[in-house]
Amino acid sequence: MATIVVRHDRLPVNRQRLNLTAIAHQRLMLVLLLIVAVSVVLIGRLAWMGLFADGGGRTGLAGAGLPPRADIVDRNGVPLARTMDAYSISVRPDRLIGDPDELARKLHEIFPDTPAAEFRKKLTGKGWAYLRQRALPEEVAEVNALGEVGIEFPREKERVYPQRTLAAHVLGFVPVLDGKDYHGGMGVEAAFNDRLVDADLRSTPVVLSIDSRVQGALENELYAGMVDQSARGATGIVLDANTGEVLAMASFPVFDPNKLGANEDARRNNVVQSRYELGSTFKPLAVAAAMDAGVVKSMAKRYDATAPLQVGGFRIKDDHPLGRWLNVPETLIHSSNIATARIADEMGPEPIQKLYRALEFDHRPSIELKERARTLWPSSWGRITTMTVAYGHGIAVTPLHLASAYAALVNGGIWRPATLHRLREEDVPKGRRVFSAATSARMRQLLRMIVKDGTGRSADAPGYRIGGKTGTAEKPFEGGYAHRSLITTFAAAFPMDNPRYVVLTMMDEPQGSKEFPGVRTAAYTSAPVVRKVVMRIGPMLGIIPDERRDVDVSELMPLVGKNKGGD
Repeated sequence: MATIVVRHDRLPVNRQRLNLTAIAHQRLMLVLLLIVAVSVVLIGRLAWMGLFADGGGRTGLAGAGLPPRADIVDRNGVPLARTMDAYSISVRPDRLIGDPDELARKLHEIFPDTPAAEFRKKLTGKGWAYLRQRALPEEVAEVNALGEVGIEFPREKERVYPQRTLAAHVLGFVPVLDGKDYHGGMGVEAAFNDRLVDADLRSTPVVLSIDSRVQGALENELYAGMVDQSARGATGIVLDANTGEVLAMASFPVFDPNKLGANEDARRNNVVQSRYELGSTFKPLAVAAAMDAGVVKSMAKRYDATAPLQVGGFRIKDDHPLGRWLNVPETLIHSSNIATARIADEMGPEPIQKLYRALEFDHRPSIELKERARTLWPSSWGRITTMTVAYGHGIAVTPLHLASAYAALVNGGIWRPATLHRLREEDVPKGRRVFSAATSARMRQLLRMIVKDGTGRSADAPGYRIGGKTGTAEKPFEGGYAHRSLITTFAAAFPMDNPRYVVLTMMDEPQGSKEFPGVRTAAYTSAPVVRKVVMRIGPMLGIIPDERRDVDVSELMPLVGKNKGGD
């Protein structure tokens, strides 16, 4: 029989181990309880802030009193503006427990675009203040990790522009929501405000005519051209020639509607808010008016451009004089001020004034946007005014005016107002006739010849049959003109055998590109941008380049001389 021996010297050790284990379990439970308690407090605090934080005096659900706005989408359903529940970050300075200087430094590390001094000013202020609006979730997490009880994270209704700066001047913005002012600040947000907040309609998005793909291509090429040419700004538009729908509208410099900066000049939409003397881009319009007036009955008719034209104290000259008589195609291909002025002089003021009024050059551009500039209309139409407005001097309009005029020039002669609404076929306005169909057909030939053989050669994109006209104009300055400050424009349409789209680009004070340093005319600044834009957007719009097709200009080719000139 085995004998069990009990060693009494080990009993205290076992009891000691049991006691230590019990103590460890108690401590662990205490830590776990503490973690659970802290978690409950934090979760409760976040829930309280999300549901009841008033953001400095406001009560109830944050932002609940603000009327929701309908989404804005492009013609293909791509979201351009949405109203979402978003985080803001605010501070109650009287509740801060940390050092404001250290806290400001850490906030600056999270938001490097805001100076630490600005954060410190709010952290040491007397009342509640926003530290950030439209904060991203990861930014909220980083700030929350600072452990500062004086910082809160209210949820608010925010207008968000998911494409950032894309079409910013078209969309506009909504001012900071304060429960009082929820009206759009500019652009579509202002123009369509009643529709966007209509309780019966706001569940349905507002569909724009804008194509975000075309808009992106236009903005990309305009910006690249502006940087390459060290230009002050750039402007562009893509317009459906047959409906008036705006597929793209861009103006540089640009702004981000998600975060409005102090530079209000960047919010200016130069397509509709700025008026310019657009120079030689007016010449095709004047020639078309003369054709419809019966003054130009033959393309072979010639005009004396052997020397500058002296009218009273005014001297009209060509930038690149050919020193010979020019027929009508040559007048446009070589962009002769002298020959165009002689055509206008023969025509007289009534036909050209009638056309310009029909094209609405005498009042604000026709589009839904509220921010639209008045034009500069001549106060009198004497002989010299009639001559100069024919080549785009002495009258100032917006780029949108010119784009709509070129649409009528190439689409068969029908002018239609520009629109930011996507139109169904039955909604396209009937428009009004401003050119005869025969004149429009002839102008398609002439505009194509300008690109193939004239000043617009750098805009030619193989297979796209682009037609258009260059325009280089000096800026008005102190009663005269600033000879070194140019506005360069190329107004075009494609494909010219069946025009579907107008493309206009404009550079503000270009200094010359890397390829053509110091050359600042439209032929070398704006025209190449049109070519790049068309080559990118053509396939998007279902226009496949075809070098076997083109406008038949064979009957006019024998009239064109070999000299090349103009702007």
